[in-house]
Order: sequence, then structure tokens, then C-alpha cells
Amino acid sequence: MDTSILSPPGEREFSNGDFYSGEVKGLLPHGKGKYSWSDGTVYEGDWDQGKISGKGKLTWSSGAKYQGDFSGGYLHGIGTMTSPDESVYSGAWRMNVRHGLGRKEYCNSDLYDGSWKEGSQEGRGSYSWTNGNRYIGSWKKGKMCGRGVMRWGDGDLFDGFWLNGSRHGSGVYKFADGSLYFGTWSRGVKDGKGIFYPAGSKHPSLKKWCRSLEYDDTGKFVLSRSNSSMGVDEIRSLSNVSRSLSMNTLASDHPRDLTSKSARTFGSARQSEGGQDKNRIAYEREYMQGVLIRESVITSSVDRSLKIRPPSSTALSKQVSARTFMTFLTGEHNYHLMLNLQLGIRYTVGKITPVPRREVRGSDFGKKARTVMFFPRDGSNLTPPHKSIDFSWKDYCPMVFRNLREMFKLDAAEYMMSICGDDGLTEICSPGKSGSIFYLSHDDRFVIKTLKQSELKVLLKMLPRYYKHVGDHENTLITKFFGVHRITLKWGKKVRFVVMGNMFCTELKIHRRYDLKGSSQGRFTEKIKIQEKTTLKDLDLAYEFHMDKLLREALFKQIYLDCAFLESLQIIDYSLLLGLHFRAPGQLNDILEPPNAISDQESVSSVDVGVTQELSIPPKGLLLVTHEPNSVSTAPGPHIRGSTLRAFSVGEQEVDLILPGTARLRVQLGVNMPAQAHHKLDEDKEESATIELFEVYDVVVYMGIIDILQEYNTKKKVEHKCKSLQYDPLTISVTEPTIYSKRFVNFLHKVFPEGM
Repeated sequence: MDTSILSPPGEREFSNGDFYSGEVKGLLPHGKGKYSWSDGTVYEGDWDQGKISGKGKLTWSSGAKYQGDFSGGYLHGIGTMTSPDESVYSGAWRMNVRHGLGRKEYCNSDLYDGSWKEGSQEGRGSYSWTNGNRYIGSWKKGKMCGRGVMRWGDGDLFDGFWLNGSRHGSGVYKFADGSLYFGTWSRGVKDGKGIFYPAGSKHPSLKKWCRSLEYDDTGKFVLSRSNSSMGVDEIRSLSNVSRSLSMNTLASDHPRDLTSKSARTFGSARQSEGGQDKNRIAYEREYMQGVLIRESVITSSVDRSLKIRPPSSTALSKQVSARTFMTFLTGEHNYHLMLNLQLGIRYTVGKITPVPRREVRGSDFGKKARTVMFFPRDGSNLTPPHKSIDFSWKDYCPMVFRNLREMFKLDAAEYMMSICGDDGLTEICSPGKSGSIFYLSHDDRFVIKTLKQSELKVLLKMLPRYYKHVGDHENTLITKFFGVHRITLKWGKKVRFVVMGNMFCTELKIHRRYDLKGSSQGRFTEKIKIQEKTTLKDLDLAYEFHMDKLLREALFKQIYLDCAFLESLQIIDYSLLLGLHFRAPGQLNDILEPPNAISDQESVSSVDVGVTQELSIPPKGLLLVTHEPNSVSTAPGPHIRGSTLRAFSVGEQEVDLILPGTARLRVQLGVNMPAQAHHKLDEDKEESATIELFEVYDVVVYMGIIDILQEYNTKKKVEHKCKSLQYDPLTISVTEPTIYSKRFVNFLHKVFPEGM
């Protein structure tokens, strides 16, 4: 200011060409005033000690205009911005960016009205396009993300979940003619199972379906309502749908079904079969990245007058008497348990993180290495008040698990936000017989499982050797443990938890899940119990997987090391959790009829694709390329630790996996591993004895060794002897650790055979 040229009171001209006229305080603008910059920008309004603050109007040389609140020289508060392209935003601002509730009308007359965060649409909002389309729902970083409803100008409507602007998760697509498709989407295309109801047919109540989205895909209570997925079985239960008539397994479907309204026409004009009333016909379909691979005709017996009746008192009393504590933890009790867990983990991580890192000592292991804290509802000097019930918290071996989290390259803040953030936890269905409760973090990175007291003892006993094993082998397939805790509820019941990495933490959809032990007795799943996300067993596996030579060598090298470690601890009953992401057979488009060959009124079941055509075209859905660190995601999570694998087919170099049109992924042991799945299918019973049909799919494989907390103790030895009297000892799951390990590895050699 001392370089200014003296002018009449209230006016100052600066050497750089700027000009100010108005009230001053000392040498600084203060009060009402007008400032003109040499580039043509003009501000007129309130000043405070030389800074723009209060209400005013700012006009830039580009033609942009802002009128509203300022603070400390920033656009801050409520105001209206008119851009040079004539788009107009009216609403809340924070530090020069749109933040809060606001309304923006774009230059092309599109309109957004809703919540903003740091300059982008985030939260709840409505976007209307000039062509008549309108979306109402959740946004994140400027894209449709979360639950939302899109209504197109032609009358079509989608109600469900979105991710990065595309349909992703459960949803219902309602066509203008009244037909409906309930199903799941991935990246904007149908992926997984769903049910199509032709126009005029009876279908589930949309209100019931919408209410069901407040629960996860197992029907369990969701602490956070921000994410959900609903399976075909839940949809069928809403409408009391029963399977009937015929099953058609298809090799192809017309691709225009994926993005256009023609999806509703497949099967919609099929005449009633077997005397079935037309309005009771529906179609259960399975898609793979938008390609229809399977369809079955089902009958719907929806009775709109049917009301849900409460169970009889006799049935209810039987249920209550048979309930265990774990099944009791539902509803409000489950809600409190999840809150307690989040409060405890937040306390644990917050307390141990500031402590300087050091190497673990012998005293850091065992039952005595623990911290205990009481959390009263009203809070204390050491704990915050909360909305749950009083509980006591015990954290086992905090220094050990703090070092493990760092060893696994987990940031403490990220870990805490993932589990303890506002988005909360989701309860998921237990795939096993343990009766344990499982919770999933909102970002899918972590699984939290309840433990039996015996399992806790085994974990604490093995922890010193586990710590050394995972430290020595960064590619270990064994479950990653991040923390062990205990909650004591006010009535004295103790619930123990372990936090683990989610082996299926991936942006890809997991189409099939298998729990493989290498035994055969009872290792199958009844067909009537199989749902889309059911974890299948050894005898259900109809695939063998062929991998790159070096990938397979790395896999079995680590399996040998991990099994030797478990055998030395006398551990049995562990299994390989295997997840498969199928790529839609790229060759299907080559054998489809021309686009106009299939009438919109013709069912997909009428398309006849020859067996020889399927066998003659190899899959081409995956590509291995040289690893480029800057080209793959490095988001923190359970898979961030571990080396990038080398592939023989790429000159023994480290590799990335490219999924055309989807992603580029770093290939690690048990993570993003490409393979070819050879599937043996039986044809018609009359021909199955003489004809073998193999289908080949490109798959992305995820795997890890789980359930490692069962010792071969006296109880298991007795169980082995008893079952050996009934069955072949080599086929039963429980057996001596050395035999168990050898059988486990031999079975995996059959699952992942050498060579082609």
C-alpha cells in the first residue's frame, strides 16, 4: 500500500494500475468499497481489514460474475455464480468451491439440484436432462453413485444401485410397456442372475423390493444403508416364484439386449406352455458381462391379497428355545454389537498408533499382552459418550497387530475409517457350519468374524510363529489377521472377534465361490440350497484351471510352504477359498445371427447354436502385459502387500492383467491371477455316456487359505476314529495333520493341473 499514489480521500490508484474507491481504515480498505484490477476484474461490496469479506459482487474480465457472501477473500457462504458460458449456480460455497446445497443450470439447460462437496455433486441430488431424462439419488465425486432412480424420457425407469455413473449392483428395470427385470448389473451391463417379468405378468411388489434394499444380499440387517445387493432367491421369495417347465442353457444372446429396450422383449411374447396362464410366466436369466448365457422358464404365483402373517406362538416358542446366542444377536442387539466393535477399534488404533514403532518382544504375545477399557454409555475421562449399551473392551496383543498392519502396508487412518467410518458395517451370511457372525467393512477391504473361545486360544498360541511366517513370506496365501478383540456385554456375555483381510476385495464381480478341503465325504451342496452367492464345495467344482507355467510354479511353491507351516502347528480343517470372475466368452459375437435375424418378439430359447461352433473358437477375454507400476491401482487394502508375479508367456517378466474394456490389474499370488477354466458339461442323459463336452472360459482367480484355527486335538482324534468306522478314512475331512496336508495339496494339483 505504501506504493500508492495519493488521491482525494476514499480513492487510491496503485502503481500496477489497480484502483480502489471507498471506505478505508488506516491504509486498508474497510467497509464499503470498489476495487478494480488492471486486468478488468471488479469487486464492489464489503471489506474487512483489507480483505474481501461480507456481501458483494465480483465480475471477472472473462465475463463470469458472482454475487453473494465472501469471507477472508474467498467465495464463502451463499451466492450465485454466472459463468461465461451462461451456466448459473446458486447455493452454498466454501473457500471458492461449491460445497453444500446448491442448484446449477447448465448452458444446455440441464439442471442439477442437490448436495455438493468440494466442487462436485456429492450426496443426494436430482439431475434433469433436456431430453426428458431425470435421475434422483446419491452422487459421489460428480457421478451417480449409490442408490438412485433414473427415469428416461420414453418412460423406462431403473431403481437400484449405481457406481461411477453406471448401473452397478441390485436393481429393477421397468420398461414403459410394464415389463420388469429384477437383477444385478456390473459397470452398466447385466451381470449375474435375474428375473424378467413380461408386460401383464404378475410380479413382486415394488414397495417390498425397495424396502428389501435396506438389507444386504443375505437379508441380514445393514448398519449402513449406502450399499446393497439382492439376489435372485430374495426376489423369488418376494413373489413366491416356483421353477417349472424348461431350462435352456444358451451359448449366445443378441448383444443389443444389453443396452436397449429390446431386453424386455425376449420371452415376452412366448405363449403359455403346458397350460400355464400367460400372466404367471416369468424368466430366470443369468448374464455374464451383458451376455445372456442361461434362461429358465418359471411360474409366478403372486397373490396380491396375500398378507404376511405372524408365526404361531407354538412355532415361535420352538424357535426361541432352539436359538443360540449368535442367532440371538439380530436387530437391535446386532446394531449395538457393531457400534461397540467400531468404538473399540477406534480406541485401540488411536491409542497404539502414536507409540513409537519397535520390534516385538516375547512379552507382546500371549493372554497377558492386552489392554482393557470400560465404555459407559455416558462416557468417561478416557472414552467418549455413545448411543450403544455399556460394554467392556479387551484388545489382545496390540503391539503385535500394530506391526502386522504395518507389515501388510495398511495405513492406520485408512484402517480405522474403513471399519469405523460413518458408512458402517454390513452383516454377511456365514458360509460354514460354525455359526459365526461375519461383518464386512463398507469398502469390502475387511471381514470381521466372531470366534469361539477355543479358536481364540489357538490364535494366541500360534501368533508368534504366524508373525514370523507372514514376515518371511510376503506372498503367503494364509489369512491376514489385523486384530483380535473381545467385547463383554452388560449381562456378562463375551463375544470375541478377529479382523481379517477380505480375499475377494476386488472391483470385479465374483461369480462363483468354492471352499476346497480335498476331502469328499459330504463335500457337496444340495441344488435346492444353491443361491447366486452360495459358497460351494469340493464335489461341486466342475472346473480345472490352466495357468501360465511360472504363475502355477509360484502358486504351488507358496502352497507347500503354507501347508508345511500349518502341519507343524498340528492344524487341520483349513481350506482354499477360491473366487472366480468369469469373462464373457468373446467368441459369442462371432457366432450370433445377423442383428435383424432375431425378432424382438422371439424368445432366446429358440436360438440354436451348434456344439461344434462352440468348440472351434478359443476364448480371448484376458491379456497379460509387462507390469507398469503407474498404470495399475495402488489403493490401500488387504492386497497391497505381495510381489508382482512373473509370467512365462511374457518373457518371464512381471506382469499386469488387462481385461479389455474393464481394468488393468497387478497380478499377485492369489490376486488377479488369469487362468482358463475347462468345464466338463453333460449333454442329454441318453448321450452323456458317449459324448463329453468341454467349455473353456477365461477367468480371473482369487484365492487364499482360511479356517486355520482348528488343532488336531483329542476331540478331533475321537471324531476321526468314529467317522472312520462309517466311511473311508481318506474321504473324511478330519484326519491327522500330515495326511490332511498331503491330501489337500494333491487335490489342488488336480484343480490346477500342469500343462495344457
